[in-house]
Amino acid sequence: MTILIKILQFLLSLSIIVIIHETGHFLFAKLFKTRVEKFYLFFDPWFSLFKRKKGETEYGIGWIPLGGYVKISGMIDESMDREQMKQPPQPYEFRSKPSGQRLMIMIAGVIFNFVSALVIYVCVLYAWGETYLPTSSVKYGIVTDSIGYSIGLRNGDKIVSVDNQKIENFAQITSDIVLNNRKTIQVERNGEILNINIPVEYIAQMLKGNGRIDPRTPFSPYTITAFGKESPAKNAGLLTGDELVGIDGNKFEWFDEFQHYLALNKSKTVEVNVQRNGQQINIPVTLTPEGTLGVGTSRSYDQIFELRTIKYGLLASVPAGISKGFSTIGDYLKQFRVIFSKHTKAYESLGGFITIGSIFPGSWDWQSFWNLTALLSIILAVMNILPIPALDGGHVMFLLYEVITGRKPSDKFLEYAQMTGMIILLGLLILANGNDILRLFRK
Repeated sequence: MTILIKILQFLLSLSIIVIIHETGHFLFAKLFKTRVEKFYLFFDPWFSLFKRKKGETEYGIGWIPLGGYVKISGMIDESMDREQMKQPPQPYEFRSKPSGQRLMIMIAGVIFNFVSALVIYVCVLYAWGETYLPTSSVKYGIVTDSIGYSIGLRNGDKIVSVDNQKIENFAQITSDIVLNNRKTIQVERNGEILNINIPVEYIAQMLKGNGRIDPRTPFSPYTITAFGKESPAKNAGLLTGDELVGIDGNKFEWFDEFQHYLALNKSKTVEVNVQRNGQQINIPVTLTPEGTLGVGTSRSYDQIFELRTIKYGLLASVPAGISKGFSTIGDYLKQFRVIFSKHTKAYESLGGFITIGSIFPGSWDWQSFWNLTALLSIILAVMNILPIPALDGGHVMFLLYEVITGRKPSDKFLEYAQMTGMIILLGLLILANGNDILRLFRK
């Protein structure tokens, strides 16, 4: 059910941002009296799931959920309609319009995605506000892994600043280190302030999901509220409502110590100490090869830490939402520097549809859904404006060349450029989704 909910959220979010994008092209084409032959959500090679013609435009839903398109008469696009381009230009065709109008038609989709993301952020802040974990509230310090240990971080360290700059939102520490190429982390340990250097290799590891920096949480109380699909604890006789108090008689102060102990005893039989109806009982359980019991608890961050919530009125939500949108755009643009860095090898961390779908929560949460939809709308806009033939940015690049030089590239050149761009995009699609598949096999 969790996977199904993630898929449904992803498809709904993708549908919304694609329709918004294509509506931008459609409306500006209509504004300049340019004929639109098709308006499709998803792609429809050979057949479509639904189609209906209204006026001069066929509206439909394709069966390949990789995006969508509007087919504009007299334009060299993914349809590669060479026969139409061999005919004399018609007044209603894209190629017959002034370069300024053609430019507006091409950038309209990107503009609509940017603006819609800002509107979504405004609405989300007005409806729910913004809740986050302040760095100052991470009272037990952090927990990290062996990669974090290798640069000098330790479990229990309290992060004071990064490059001597305080970060209010704890969740932004990792992204700040990666995107802004930070050099140092200042931590408090045993009453002293220490300076931890950040090597480039650490940032590369963070992009792969290593070198984590999470809030440290106490182990107790740990009341079992759920079991995993494969749960050796449930098979051994543990029940929901049992309070887990130790393993093999060992008491744990911190949850990471509990996890570490289980990891040292993968596939081994341990004695689980639980409190049930006021009595302690000990139950032998054989751990999974991953070193887990297959149990879960409903204890959340807001029960452990003091979260901060900022509420916005209608007027205050507008500048706050716009600011959040532009900040998100800036952070996403910074990712390109990281991706093309020879030190980080971030291309190995590129993800496709599995990665994108996995960022949605396993239960339906409208606040998360709209925040992620705004983010994906920004991603779609930025990706589409890249100067790659076959993308909006490729068309814009050639139109700007025409505006500056007064010379229009030939239709034959544009056809070859379109084909080249489609090959590049196909290669990126294979790389991103290939990374997803490799990660699945490595798990």
